[in-house]
Amino acid sequence: MQLINVTIENNIHIISLNNGKVNAISPEVIAQLNLALDDAEQQAAVVILTGQPGILSGGYDLNTMKQSPEAAMALVTAGSNLSRRMLAFATPIIGVCSGHAIAKGAFLLLSCDYRIGCSGAFKIGLNEVAIGMTMHQAGIEIARNRIPINYLSRAVINAELFSPEAAINAGFLDQVVAPELLMQTGLAVASQMQQLNMKAHHGTKLKERQHILTALDAAIKHDALTTKIV
Repeated sequence: MQLINVTIENNIHIISLNNGKVNAISPEVIAQLNLALDDAEQQAAVVILTGQPGILSGGYDLNTMKQSPEAAMALVTAGSNLSRRMLAFATPIIGVCSGHAIAKGAFLLLSCDYRIGCSGAFKIGLNEVAIGMTMHQAGIEIARNRIPINYLSRAVINAELFSPEAAINAGFLDQVVAPELLMQTGLAVASQMQQLNMKAHHGTKLKERQHILTALDAAIKHDALTTKIV
């Protein structure tokens, strides 16, 4: 079953999540995302990651999370590894947030190089604590790297959800546009990113993110050994 759609425009790879009404992140979605990223990497393509109108993603697939502690942990580990890959990706990844982005949906935004949201009655943030989940260490490390310190406790410990406009200051988005301008703006940013020297972009990204990538590697191992999903 095709859970993502990929379209290519001028070597910009547009990856759209397409897994039900909340675009749940399942093991199959992650596997298909990785295959799409493999192709983009081979083509040295700038990537746009987006969802359906009204939703980027509501987070991990609940059926998998409830299946067993082992299945839940395997999914969280796969999701952390996906974020780690995105943070170190060879070309720019632009998040085009088409609505709500909750839990892993918000972590996908935090893993992109540039994030564009659309105006509307949408919520963006990390609701793990609100639904009874202690935040995994990998998630905390990603949040520390991308969320300003004055918003970190609000977002991670208090599970505060933000409007698209407030999500700019909270570190989840870089700009907000009207819904009808969303993909147009994403393509314009992607076209601008194509002017970068990709070797220099990647080398600089790895240097700038050396601390978070090292911390994330350790956190992923720590979570796999110690975390219990409740």
